Amino acid sequence: MMQRTDRHHRAFMRLITRTTLLYTEMVTTGAILHGDRARHLDFFECEHPVALQLGGDDPKALAEAARIAWDWGYDEVNLNVGCPSDRVQSGAFGAVLMKTPERVAEAVAAMRAAVPLPVTVKHRIGVDDLDRYEDMLHFVDVVRQAGADRFSVHARKAWLQGLSPKENRDIPPLRYAEVWRLKVERPDEVIEINGGITTLGQAVEHLAHVDAVMIGRAAYDDPWIFAQADSRCSGAPDPAADRFAVVEGLVALAQTHLASGGRLHHVVRHALGLFAGVPGGRRWRRVLSSGAAAPDAGPQLIREAAAAVREAQAGQL
Repeated sequence: MMQRTDRHHRAFMRLITRTTLLYTEMVTTGAILHGDRARHLDFFECEHPVALQLGGDDPKALAEAARIAWDWGYDEVNLNVGCPSDRVQSGAFGAVLMKTPERVAEAVAAMRAAVPLPVTVKHRIGVDDLDRYEDMLHFVDVVRQAGADRFSVHARKAWLQGLSPKENRDIPPLRYAEVWRLKVERPDEVIEINGGITTLGQAVEHLAHVDAVMIGRAAYDDPWIFAQADSRCSGAPDPAADRFAVVEGLVALAQTHLASGGRLHHVVRHALGLFAGVPGGRRWRRVLSSGAAAPDAGPQLIREAAAAVREAQAGQL
């Protein structure tokens, strides 16, 4: 979810769901310790609960990054051991770390010792030839001894050589049953499932087998799938009655960002999928995509895009 789940996207999602846990993009320890921290770490108060997703392999650096996350106000620190990109592999972290579970355990222990926050691990079901269920179980057993609070399992293996990051999201087959089995055999661990889940109904079905469900790209492409997530999964009221209520919230977010010197594009680019799959969705995307990058684009463009949707839907009657 690099270059997608920034703070503007997360604030937009809070117009649709208030109780789900939101994640940042993966941020490397180097970026936090030596880069522009505010750019990488700032978030809006409305985002809580929000987790900082870290990439790194040095326990000391990860512990320091976790301390900074705690000071910054994050609710959780998540170590990404599932990303298969070439850039991540060259840094000896991401999915390649699944080959050295003891290193991951050392990192988790260091972070747990540094902060009172939950420390969680996102990983794959396997990596390269270490892709048997027993290999995943060994990884979990080693890392859980360090005190990991949750295992978020992408139910596909990763091929570090031969497949691109995009191909690694689609080509290796999904193996949900092995994640369900992990929960059965390690009932005291908090197990979350990820990968190929595109509807709230599917998520609810998985909750019969595991503790939690993570939805990534489907949430970005069709954010309205979370419209009833709070009521169905948490028993809390859903914040938006319909998509047009979200539009008004999006206008408010845009006004605040523009008042601080930002550009409309920074906010609305994350909302292009709001009307995915319904009449007028193409018009919504077209109006925003063609106009939001203009230097003088303002919140009125959002209302124009919503009017185009209403016009298209009226034509369906």
